Order: sequence, then C-alpha cells, then structure tokens
Amino acid sequence: MQSTKQKWIYLAVLSLVWGSSFILIKKSLIGLTPMQLGAIRTLFAAAFLFLIGFRSMKTIAVSDWKWITISGFMGTFIPAFLFAFAETEIDSGIASILNSTTPLITLILGVVIFSVRFNKNQFVGVIVGLMGCLALILEGASVNPNQNYWYALLVLCASLCYAINVNIIKRYMQHIPPLAIANGNFIVLVIPAIIVLYFSGFFKAEIISEPKVHTSLMYISILAVIGTGIAKVLFNKLVQISTPVFASSVTYTIPIVALLWGVLDNEKFTFYQVLASGVIIFGVYLSNRRK
Repeated sequence: MQSTKQKWIYLAVLSLVWGSSFILIKKSLIGLTPMQLGAIRTLFAAAFLFLIGFRSMKTIAVSDWKWITISGFMGTFIPAFLFAFAETEIDSGIASILNSTTPLITLILGVVIFSVRFNKNQFVGVIVGLMGCLALILEGASVNPNQNYWYALLVLCASLCYAINVNIIKRYMQHIPPLAIANGNFIVLVIPAIIVLYFSGFFKAEIISEPKVHTSLMYISILAVIGTGIAKVLFNKLVQISTPVFASSVTYTIPIVALLWGVLDNEKFTFYQVLASGVIIFGVYLSNRRK
C-alpha cells in the first residue's frame, strides 16, 4: 500500500480513537481524581505495550534514550494529567477543540527550533483549521457560560507538549520502530506513575472498594489500551511516514468525534459548531494538498 493512502488510514483511525478518549476521561473522573487517572492510565498502557512488544526495545541504541525519555514525558505523561485536570471544569468536547491548536504550535516549533521547512499550503491549512477551532471555542463559550475557561490553559500546555514530541520523533527517532518508541516511552514512565499513584491515596481500602471506582477503572482500561497504547504506536508510525504537520492534523478531526460523544452525553452542541467543524476539515485538506 502506498504511504499516501496509508497515512490517511492512520489519520482516520487515530481520529476515531483519540476523539473517543475525551469522553472516556470524563467518565473515568467520576470515581478517580485527575492524579489517579493520569497515573493509572500510564500504568495500564505500559502493561499492555510490554506484553505485545517488550523485545522491540532491543532496537533502541543507548544514545537514543534521552530522546525516548523526553518523548515519553512530553507525548504521554504530562498531557495525561493536564487533560484530566482540564476536564474537571470544561466539557470533553471543548477540551478536544482546544487540543486542535497542536498543528500551529507544531509549525512554529518546527520552523524556529527544529529547522523544518513547511510549504505555503501547509501554513494556510493550519491557519484555516485554527479559524474553525476558534469559532468552535467562541460558540462553546456562549453555550456554556458557567465553565471555567482558565482550565483551557492546561489543554494548551498539553498541545505544546504534543508539538514538541512530534518534532522530536520526526527529527531524532526516524530510525526507531514505532513499537520500540512506545515501549521505551513507557518503561521510563512506570516508576514516576507508581510514585504519583501512591501519593494520590488510591491504595486506601475505602477508595478501592467503591463501586464508582470500579466503573472508572473499566473506562480507563479502555482509554489506556486503545487510546494510549495502540494509538501511541499508530501515531509514531504516522509521524515517520508523513510530516509533523500532517501527523498533528489529527487534532483537527478529533473534535468532531469528541463533540458527537459529548452530544450523546448531554453536552450542548449547536448548528454553528457543525459549520466550524467543516472549516476544520477544510483546513486539513488545504494543509495536505499537493501543489
């Protein structure tokens, strides 16, 4: 299969998986704190990845481990906690929309820090996509005036982390198999996650025995295995066969899936948000159109 067709398939699958992640985070927060959610999500994903690909880490050279470590914290660990805290105050759909700032940040970091070249179509596409995201944000603010939008800054910080990660993968880890990158990321994150989970108070008997905690653990297991473990491998592969901007364009289509889940969960969604979603899709097309 040609890489051009392949990258669009990866983009579609990741959009569906990560678009569903926001509602899973929301449901997991019913019985868990943000600190517990972020730590358990990391540990569950690590256990799954070790089972399917622990031996792949033999392909990682000693000199690559510093980039593996930075990638793990920026692409997985820190965002897991930032999104969990953000969704204690803002809707899951709004969080997914704010995450769509990732391509613009990726563009800026790529040019300024990583010396990556981008063409005019990519730049215009990113701007158009962000205009659609802005429209979605403004409409969401008017529909949900009681939400604390200061927590939106946490999502923007997570987007910055993703932008750093995608450029690191493209520039410094192109030669490492995607499964090895994912396993390397999580082997680094296991101990920090265990420490966070211990000090979060999760292991107290009265917490573990609560039924709502059991339900949250079911949601977070789905989130960790599919939304973090499998998706992490797919995303690493997508970065390698495409460009940083194309890979980060998945954040344009994620809000559409997330908003649909939000509607099913009684979050407010208006006709103008549908129009803005169309603008986002148009931005994806522009940023990846051949000259």
